[in-house]
Amino acid sequence: MIAAVSWVPKGVSKSVPDVADPPSKDEVEEILKSNLEKSVESENEEQDEGMDAEAAKKGEVVSQALAAADALGKASKSTTSSSNFQDITDGLQELNMEDYDDEDDGIDIFGAGIGGTYYPSNDMDPYLQGQADYDSEELEDVIIKAEDAVLICARNEDEVSHLEACNTCYSSLDNSVWIYEDPAGGDSNMYVHHDIIIPAFPLCLAWLDCPIKGGEKGNFIAVGSMEPSIEIWDLDIMDEVQPSVVLGGIVEKKKKKKKGGKKKSIKYKEDSHTDAVLGLAWNKEYRNILASASADKLVKIWDVATGKCDITMAHHTDKASVQAVAWNHHVPQVLLSGSFDHTVVLKDGRIPSHTGFKWSVSADVESVAWDPHTEHSFVVSLENGTVSGFDIRAAKSDQSSDSKPSFTLHAHDKAVCTISYNPLAPNVHVSPLSIDMSLMLDLTVKLWDLSNNQPSCVASNNPKAGAVFSISFSEDSPFLLAIGGSKGRLEVWDTLSDAGVSRRYGNLRNQNRS
Repeated sequence: MIAAVSWVPKGVSKSVPDVADPPSKDEVEEILKSNLEKSVESENEEQDEGMDAEAAKKGEVVSQALAAADALGKASKSTTSSSNFQDITDGLQELNMEDYDDEDDGIDIFGAGIGGTYYPSNDMDPYLQGQADYDSEELEDVIIKAEDAVLICARNEDEVSHLEACNTCYSSLDNSVWIYEDPAGGDSNMYVHHDIIIPAFPLCLAWLDCPIKGGEKGNFIAVGSMEPSIEIWDLDIMDEVQPSVVLGGIVEKKKKKKKGGKKKSIKYKEDSHTDAVLGLAWNKEYRNILASASADKLVKIWDVATGKCDITMAHHTDKASVQAVAWNHHVPQVLLSGSFDHTVVLKDGRIPSHTGFKWSVSADVESVAWDPHTEHSFVVSLENGTVSGFDIRAAKSDQSSDSKPSFTLHAHDKAVCTISYNPLAPNVHVSPLSIDMSLMLDLTVKLWDLSNNQPSCVASNNPKAGAVFSISFSEDSPFLLAIGGSKGRLEVWDTLSDAGVSRRYGNLRNQNRS
């Protein structure tokens, strides 16, 4: 299955990616040791579960378990954290993000004449220096052209997780890099450029260009998984076996024998999440900032340049996972989060004393997205198949009084797992373009025009991706939609090929390329 997809901006990827140095003997031994420990731990857990199932048939053991559970519940209630969390403004000030880009002084932004754009031979091009030796055919397969669309695909297949990178797409359990070639007047072509094996089932992705390794910008993908850590991988390196940065995670995991059975003891890194990471959002204005949502009910804000968590927020109830986070496109201090507690919460760093604004919804939140064309509106998709839109200007300061949505539509019969706005800015001579793409477990993807808060379905498509888990419009080619689902096959839908979309938005076709 494909759990998440993410576009990489055109021209960002290195034309010929570096090849990672092979791991040292010690690194190989450490990786093998870690994998062996996980395998043994998994087998032991399965054995323990079998033994527990058999023991559960005995009345005495059942009584002990119930007593222990009761005691644990009381202890949990008595020790519920009442810590006050640092507000977003203080965190932003600590990170000194206003001066963040000033550290890049000395970089020649405009290059140095013809030398910045042309070299008589590849041997003289510093961007191709240090690359592996390829013959002409191999080099053709490796090169990523500036016009190629690149996609990252988080996929799990046969209990192996990976990231795949496609030309025209990047994209296995891995991340794969896919390339999508769309020549003018010709047939498109999509293929896996390289992939990155990752250790845990991937759940979410966020591309970021923060210069983690120095320089002006980078090309990285942040991956949230069933583990409490967030891994950040360099997409310009092939055959890499270790992430560039790991945010949080487990230091050690042990089983301690205690009276009445075994108890697992887990030690986490400082300020780490303690459960699966369900949502990620990169801040495009403050490029070193990444927000994460977790099944541990917390929202965290990380400085990826230092690898540290600067802010932890617990504004959702202590009984429900936080599923999604999103930064406002126009006001980068504003963060939106949605939870299984049936609420969406807005935190604004410009009002440090404010507890934020909260909206109640009718079911578990699956996804949230800001309208890229206005700072005031956002949409939320729910487990019951509905999509609701809200205007933050109608928010009420009294959180006991809910603000009504601008609209609610029954988009699908099953959970709306993800939503994506078309990023194309409205043409001043055309009625405002506001396309919202929602896809769900009923196997269909639908395009909606949300103009005037009166949603109308423009197109519906079964991409044959199975149950759809992730979709994303391209920033560079705004009518291209990447789709991933349960069949594990990446699909790209040119929405302008649909007659309904073409009739309504065909006059914007010339803006379909950056």
